[in-house]
Amino acid sequence: MATGRTHRPATRSRGIPEATVARLPLYLRALTALSERSVPTVSSEELASAAGVNSAKLRKDFSYLGSYGTRGVGYDVEYLVYQISRELGLTQDWPVVIVGIGNLGAALAGYGGFASRGFRVAALIDADPAMTGKPVAGIPVQHSDDLEKIISEDGVSIGVIATPAGVAQQVCDRLVAAGVTSILNFAPTVLSVPDGVDVRKVDLSIELQILAFHEQRKAGEESGTEAGEGAETAAVPPAARAAEDTSRKGPDGDMPAVMPA
Repeated sequence: MATGRTHRPATRSRGIPEATVARLPLYLRALTALSERSVPTVSSEELASAAGVNSAKLRKDFSYLGSYGTRGVGYDVEYLVYQISRELGLTQDWPVVIVGIGNLGAALAGYGGFASRGFRVAALIDADPAMTGKPVAGIPVQHSDDLEKIISEDGVSIGVIATPAGVAQQVCDRLVAAGVTSILNFAPTVLSVPDGVDVRKVDLSIELQILAFHEQRKAGEESGTEAGEGAETAAVPPAARAAEDTSRKGPDGDMPAVMPA
């Protein structure tokens, strides 16, 4: 089986847009569920609904793969699973190191979805000497002093950072210097990397804040429906409304200080 260090996914060389690449895992997840139920074919409408996109976008995405389906029949599920897996590079072995084996790192180490999708957890790394040798999800933790050696020996090109924010950049720099070219960052900080290194950031707190925004907006809409347009104004304290009114005035008191573009 090929390793991740010597083979790269074909998507960029074939000119597949990044937005399409981001949707391919959604299609693959839906197709895998269909395959597990032994469903032989699927229409673009059914697959789009399962993946949470519209069918026109799905057909456009699949056109980049050279897959157009058959009129009246739809798409062959097994072939699409193979085709998308190949484009994403999942038909080869990708050794991954996880750095930072706290609660989150340990949970990631035990995630069964890695192996089934072509990712092999090659090593777990932590700076705490007390963690060295301790098995987590059946894998002994190794000390961060050996990071470069581990990456070289296992041919690792993908690193997962699950450390505290304060050390994440230092860990990132060491990963990159050792040859890692793709990083999945769970640390709550923005990493700086050179050209040629890809970073994907996962920040659970940001996702929750976005959900909180939508919940607040929905609550406001419901309140507005029940109490009329004055409900939103009434919910704002008078002092806050006065400050808001003042902030809208320019030097002459009437014109906004910054005109909209």
